[in-house]
Amino acid sequence: MVKKLGYIPFLLILAFACKEKVAVDPLEAAVEPAAPDGVIVHEEYTREEPTTPEETEYYKPVPPVVKPNVSFSKPPSDAIVLFNGDNLDNWISSRDSTAAKWIVNDDGSMTVSDKTGDIQTVQNFGSIQLHLEWKSPKEIQGKGQSRGNSGVFLNGLYEVQVLDNNDNDTYVNGQVASIYKQHVPLAMASVPTGEWNSYDIIYHAPEFNEAGQKIKSGTVT
Repeated sequence: MVKKLGYIPFLLILAFACKEKVAVDPLEAAVEPAAPDGVIVHEEYTREEPTTPEETEYYKPVPPVVKPNVSFSKPPSDAIVLFNGDNLDNWISSRDSTAAKWIVNDDGSMTVSDKTGDIQTVQNFGSIQLHLEWKSPKEIQGKGQSRGNSGVFLNGLYEVQVLDNNDNDTYVNGQVASIYKQHVPLAMASVPTGEWNSYDIIYHAPEFNEAGQKIKSGTVT
């Protein structure tokens, strides 16, 4: 079951879209000559050091204003709301891209519909900050990986595990909050079975050059 608070702040997406337009200090951007033995040779620093506090104060660019909500039950003003509690318009079936067939409940949550498969967002995302809330069934059924198993896939490649791990042992790289079979979580911090958990996931997608070679690894927090 997933609650209605799945959202992605737009500012982070915008920041990545504008990454190549950030101004760079010419001194920092200059190519440094290499000595014959491979040691980097630095040019002499000729700029004057700031002498007053005002010289270290910057007023541009001005960050955009984001209006936070007083209630923690509502997303910030710049968020992309993926599930509003009323419909699944922003979701499709991962199998065939048809309309998502999960169940929207009267309390504004959604529940997995048996044998309908995974769902995914209509909109594609790269690096994101994602907030979601989930809870496992109050009635305990199954054990190990068969108890309340679900997950959040990032780029369709990396799964943040959703699982009822309360009094339910399993392999540690597959327990709740693990990056499934890739990274063990630092702690098992799940609330009691049947209560709401929350995830705030910060994902930086890996970067590749034009030849398809990875130049920067992805990270998940």
